[in-house]
Amino acid sequence: MLRTRLPHWCLCSIAVFFLAMPGCSRKGATPGNSVNVQLNWYPESEHGGLYQALTEGFYKDAGLEVSIQPGGRATPVGPELELGRAQFAIANADDVVIFRAQGLDVVAVMAAMQNHPRCIIARQDSGVEGFDDLAGKTFQRQAGRAFVEFLRAKKYLENVQEVPYHGSIASMVADPNVVIQGYSCAEPLLAKQQGIEVNTLMVSDLGFNPYSSVLVTTGKLIRENPAMVQTFVDATREGWKRYLTDGAKGNKLILSINEQGMTEEALQFGAESMVDLAMPNDASIDTVGSMTSERWQTLYEQLVELKVVESDKVKADECFTLQFLKD
Repeated sequence: MLRTRLPHWCLCSIAVFFLAMPGCSRKGATPGNSVNVQLNWYPESEHGGLYQALTEGFYKDAGLEVSIQPGGRATPVGPELELGRAQFAIANADDVVIFRAQGLDVVAVMAAMQNHPRCIIARQDSGVEGFDDLAGKTFQRQAGRAFVEFLRAKKYLENVQEVPYHGSIASMVADPNVVIQGYSCAEPLLAKQQGIEVNTLMVSDLGFNPYSSVLVTTGKLIRENPAMVQTFVDATREGWKRYLTDGAKGNKLILSINEQGMTEEALQFGAESMVDLAMPNDASIDTVGSMTSERWQTLYEQLVELKVVESDKVKADECFTLQFLKD
């Protein structure tokens, strides 16, 4: 549930954990139909569509034998794709732009979450009801992340003491002057379970809103086997549509394999939160997975302005393709 990911520059040196999924062993698979998917975090509601597709048999029906590989606190998503150990992966849109700027051939093919769950969590008795109220507080954050640079550029972190975030809400629970980074689909529930009511400040409300739960692959695979990419995207979108309608089967599978303290209540809370993130403003279920060139261009320009990436290292239209989202 809690997220502490290391900066991208050190990911290549971190070992990744592998886990065989029930019913998705690659034994006997023929070349071309065996697919390995790398997650960017431990299995949870952010990946619900993949697990729903797996347990509903959508991948099997499409002729694909799929293995899902969990992530962790420092998962080298880009390198796993680059080295061919995974054909697909899950990432955030800003990560995709950063990967491309680092020279990795990572391309987004669909985005499950239209709004990003990134937020700042503050106790209700802290006096923090908006970003303008952060002055004088201690902010636990992961240094170097794009959203932190965005908040700093917008002057919301002036007179704010910034300290490292270690993946726990404990300091906020103990001290109302501490605010923490979080995901709207996770940390608010953890706080409530400890008897703490919180205010959730969504970074997306400020205009920094990268797609989340983005399905990515490589340009090489898109060129060499576009039919397989299309098949996987189609099955994954169906998995997300089913998960957002009734995610019980996907959650049951996630709960059976997540060994990081995941609970049924947390998964249910996350799944319910995903609905508004995936279909904001009462969007149709048929829009799930969609992306636009305009959103990617805006994100790219923001990351360049924040000096997170250099304009001569990457271009917006290199980071994504809409060819598999024709409907």
